Amino acid sequence: MLNVIREQPTHVSQQTRSLPYDVVALVLQGGGALGAYQAGVYEGLHEAGIRPNWLAGISIGALNAAIIAGSPEDERVGRLRTFWESICAAPVEWPAGEGLANALPFAFDFNSLHNTMAAMRALFQGQPGFFKPRFPSPLWSPFSGDAATSFYDTSPLQRTLEKLVDFDRLNSGEVRVSVGAVNVRTGNLTYFDTAERDLGPKHFMASGALPPGFPSVEIEGEHYWDGGVVSNTPLSRVLSGEARDTLTFQIDLWSARGRVPYDMMEVSSRQKDIQYSSRTRAVTDQALRMQKMRQALQRTIERLPSSAKDDPEIRALADLARHRSHNIIHLIYQSKIYEGHSKDYEFGLKAMRAHWQSGLEDIRRTLADPRRLEPPPPDVGIVTHDVHRRY
Repeated sequence: MLNVIREQPTHVSQQTRSLPYDVVALVLQGGGALGAYQAGVYEGLHEAGIRPNWLAGISIGALNAAIIAGSPEDERVGRLRTFWESICAAPVEWPAGEGLANALPFAFDFNSLHNTMAAMRALFQGQPGFFKPRFPSPLWSPFSGDAATSFYDTSPLQRTLEKLVDFDRLNSGEVRVSVGAVNVRTGNLTYFDTAERDLGPKHFMASGALPPGFPSVEIEGEHYWDGGVVSNTPLSRVLSGEARDTLTFQIDLWSARGRVPYDMMEVSSRQKDIQYSSRTRAVTDQALRMQKMRQALQRTIERLPSSAKDDPEIRALADLARHRSHNIIHLIYQSKIYEGHSKDYEFGLKAMRAHWQSGLEDIRRTLADPRRLEPPPPDVGIVTHDVHRRY
């Protein structure tokens, strides 16, 4: 059973803000326990009256997207909180706390100890409403299939999604949802998209089926793993669509930039950051090149005689050359100094609430400058904003 932790209600705007864009997208990266940062960002968007009409996610980002799109508008933040408070609860508390830290004969950062214990709990006990360890271990399993190819059983997650997500609402077309998973047989990234099909719990579980921890998910005879195995951020899915003015809130959980590691623990942590971080610069550079090509094509078509402009092929080219305005608000979770290589499976309530608060503060800081929501000039076409960027 899910344990609902009731919070004091926060101020939520009752007025949806009108923005000069056809699409307002929320792009959510994978990152396990760090995904509470995305929930905090969404709370800030919601209280500001910003309602995304396209949600694109990978892994934990896909699960957050399912809860947002599958909830009534006034219950979205509450259901996100219920999800995170539930899956981060400790099934059995271990005897660790300030008392243990104080008893050590040397100085020790309690936050680091607390997070380490949360990670150990997740590894050995699983997390309620999310996953549970297999017994016997797949290394010794006499069985085949999921029992021999994954360390954890994710059936609790399916029950959680069925309880918290209204899939009829999610598939209603009110909000478009796209989640990425990789086909285990072909190795190709696939997007399950409500613009093309109805989605159910298994599509979101497939997006978060990170091996070897979680089993692949079978959908229509094919098996799928976590989309982050191939690409951890679905930004290109949003930018490669039709010619529409788009405001994108891209919420990343891993930072591509970081210092050179000084020990083996930092090597492991830095490797994860690089492996799972977004290639936002590559995607936006490609979008900018396409924008310049469209502008050049527009100028070429304008030089043609009127009779030539009526040609069906020229009209098709003119349609492809239409101006697109892309504004990307890029928020990247900033790791705390005490977080290490296990930060993505430190499913403790204290860490989760800190991640959530960081997301809420970052989006409030971002939206404090209204100019960040303005479309870029036509001659630019694409602009990015990041409150953490160091110039």
